Amino acid sequence: MDAHTKDVLAIGTEAKNMIGKTPASIVAIRPMRDGVIADFDITSGLLREIMRRINASGGGFKKPKVVVCTPTGATSVERRAISDAVSSMGARSVVLIEEPVAAAIGAELPVDEPIANTIVDIGGGTTEIAIISYGGVVSSTSIRTGGDHIDEEIIAYIRKMYNVLIGESTAERIKMELGYAPIPHAEATMEIRGRDLLTGLPKVVTISSNEIQDAISELLNRVLEAIRLTLEKCPAELSGDIVDRGIILTGGGALIHGLQEWLTSQIDVPVHMAPNPMESVAIGTGKSLEYIEKLDKLSGK
Repeated sequence: MDAHTKDVLAIGTEAKNMIGKTPASIVAIRPMRDGVIADFDITSGLLREIMRRINASGGGFKKPKVVVCTPTGATSVERRAISDAVSSMGARSVVLIEEPVAAAIGAELPVDEPIANTIVDIGGGTTEIAIISYGGVVSSTSIRTGGDHIDEEIIAYIRKMYNVLIGESTAERIKMELGYAPIPHAEATMEIRGRDLLTGLPKVVTISSNEIQDAISELLNRVLEAIRLTLEKCPAELSGDIVDRGIILTGGGALIHGLQEWLTSQIDVPVHMAPNPMESVAIGTGKSLEYIEKLDKLSGK
């Protein structure tokens, strides 16, 4: 975004790749944090830019019906802010669907059937755990711990241990290459580049997967405890389904090395990866349009 005119210059991946590399006249902003709106005006501007690009590509529509995912833990005020932001771009109607329901649909789980579908969606700002049966959420837990917080923990660790400052993109790469759940593994290393906080000069350091494993273990344990809490709230009649069908992992955070194995060992329930973990929520949101009349039930209204 232009810092002076407030014009949107880039969105999505293009904007993400600019983080930490822009002049003072351009700022990279995340208008949504932890799954909810952090800046209403900028979020509205982002949505308008998305609509402008859709219309420019020839796939436009005047008054769209829009489905938006929200964390199960979002407050009524936060949900209203999301609805208002989408309405401001000219939507005919706005339907809110809880994120784990969208993830379950995207993971091709039979959410309409009277059986327990258990989903753990580790997104950027939140982790959503839900048990879904017959189209509704039976038990759920939402914690504001996700991939972005893991990145922040890695940045803090490198700063503390090596006195080196790294950017978000580097932290994300470290997470994907060296991020391990608390399980034994063959140690791996990688060189990273950052800025020495003492000299201000570029510096190269070598870090190991064991270091990163220790740095992120507390956050992964928060996810584990949230899963346990959700399972404890599950009706007894559905517990057998969970043991038989297991738990499905979605979201970018699900790609942490060894996470499936570790969670399975900790909760004695099989844990499986969704076919497209990073896209499950987006795919499920799109598929939900196919049966829009059911969304009031799915969104808990």
